[in-house]
Amino acid sequence: MNNPSAVQSVGRPFTVEKAKAEERIDTSPESVKLIFTYIAFSAFWLVFGTLVGEYLGFKFVWPELDSISWFSFGRLRPVHTNILFWGFLSQAMIALALYVVPRTSQRELYSYKFGWVSFWLINTSVFFGVITLMAGINNGGQEYREIIWPIFLLFALGLILVAYNLYKTIADRNVKEIYISNWYILAACLWTIVLVVTAYLPGYQEDGISQTVVQGYYMHQGVGQWFTPMVLGLTYYFLPILLNKPIYSYSLGVLAFWTQMVFYTMIGAHHFVFSPIPWWIQTLAIVFSVGMFVPVTAGAGNFLLTMRGKWRSIARSYSLPFILAGVLFYAIVSYQGTLEAFRSLNKVWHFTNFTIAHSHMSMYGFVAFLVWGGIYGLIPRLTGKEPPQFTVGAHFWLALIGVLVYSVPLMIGGTLQGLSWMAGEAFIESVTLMTPYWVWRAVGGTMMFLSHLIFAYNVWKMRPDSWQRLRQVTELQTN
Repeated sequence: MNNPSAVQSVGRPFTVEKAKAEERIDTSPESVKLIFTYIAFSAFWLVFGTLVGEYLGFKFVWPELDSISWFSFGRLRPVHTNILFWGFLSQAMIALALYVVPRTSQRELYSYKFGWVSFWLINTSVFFGVITLMAGINNGGQEYREIIWPIFLLFALGLILVAYNLYKTIADRNVKEIYISNWYILAACLWTIVLVVTAYLPGYQEDGISQTVVQGYYMHQGVGQWFTPMVLGLTYYFLPILLNKPIYSYSLGVLAFWTQMVFYTMIGAHHFVFSPIPWWIQTLAIVFSVGMFVPVTAGAGNFLLTMRGKWRSIARSYSLPFILAGVLFYAIVSYQGTLEAFRSLNKVWHFTNFTIAHSHMSMYGFVAFLVWGGIYGLIPRLTGKEPPQFTVGAHFWLALIGVLVYSVPLMIGGTLQGLSWMAGEAFIESVTLMTPYWVWRAVGGTMMFLSHLIFAYNVWKMRPDSWQRLRQVTELQTN
């Protein structure tokens, strides 16, 4: 008698049984060790950074929770954002890129030594960045570049080494074509090097206006020219591989790439509409924000059309649901960002908690979910270790529901907050009306934090065997 399928089980299990990652990737032990170490440290920084964020969420509900200067909101908030930007997401993306670029180039990584030097430079930068920020030593009120330049220089040097390592790997490839993933990944590295130099180079940011213009450029380019192209490039590799079908349209991918490079470069000033910066810069940012409809529609549409007809495969996978959620968030928050740029809506939403919700849906719902999809799709095939399917499901649902519980109330409360200001009501009234929405923020943040503990546990369960045993297995496969 035929066994019942996992999708249509007679016993109706609590969850659909997921397909095992039966394919094992034949790669060098050095590659596995380097990639997994990056992933493990990114998981550590995720837990630590969101523990800080969880504490900050509680301080919105109980503002007198402590009176210690190192734990003040003004110091911990940049700790939270910088850890998650540079410690968690950046390291996780670099780890996946260190696999994708050599794989699509059909050769080994150019230099594992450079990979390890980059690893230590990046983590040293994040560690000392945390210490100095908590001590009150920072770069002033410049969002996402609060870490002082001597410390962030270490991160920049690590990124330069990563870019050089990946460039040499692509340059010495054993195939004629450069796969589109590598377009995005290398462009992200090169553009971010320019971005960091522009943001930290002294001498031309002598007044508040020029500093504000550069801040708008840096803040949005960090999202749009580092995280976005890098994670999209990774998705152009992992989605077709996991679905076992080619990307829907290579041409749409190329269109999305070049329009991303053109339109995203000028939209940063839409964060400073109605500020003292020149009116024409604000208008230009709004126009280019509208232009972002092109790369977003081309990119998200390309991914969704690739998934068409493969919904059962997505249900049977524990990595593809993360990618599907990330693609949907990519489209939603990008269109939302364009709407926020219009002066009529900017007047209501800017400087309110709506912006906080938007940023979390962007960096968490979009970037983090795509990163998690890549990790769950790759690491079991590298190490031969499967994470428990139940805990992967718990990670997915706690993270997804958590970010929605976090973001939706803040969008509602932020809208009411902006309308309160426009009506000329006392500022304390807007604080009072936000109280219940901040409670939901704390609830959603707690769910997200719990999902991160589960993710760290899953990473531990996927850890490779001893490197010596791994080397022996690889040698046997080679022979």
